[in-house]
Amino acid sequence: MNLGRCSITRAEIWGALKGLELAWEAGHRQVELQLDSKTAIALLLDTGQHCHQHANLTIRFQDLLRRDWTVRVTHIYREANFLADCLAHKGHLLAPGTHMIDTSDPDICRWALFDSVGGFTIRSIAE
Repeated sequence: MNLGRCSITRAEIWGALKGLELAWEAGHRQVELQLDSKTAIALLLDTGQHCHQHANLTIRFQDLLRRDWTVRVTHIYREANFLADCLAHKGHLLAPGTHMIDTSDPDICRWALFDSVGGFTIRSIAE
């Protein structure tokens, strides 16, 4: 999904919301949602605070959680989530809106396999 210009947190929340909507529509009833943003997870799971700029999305997310299914939300490190990174970069190249990506795309296949076997890389920060 290309959201145009927005914060990383908003993009993470949108991704979680759209991912759960797609999972529900596809008939999945046991889902593990992995996010690499602890901030997004805290906002999505906090049922008491809706006084923030993402409240309309977090309320929709929490409504989805109340359906008859099991959803486990977990934090994973960005280094273990290369497929999400790949999809985000591809999304920036698309027109605004929601798009379905061909799963035969070589980049998607490579990063899905990499993530599924627990691959990781060490990212260094230059000073």
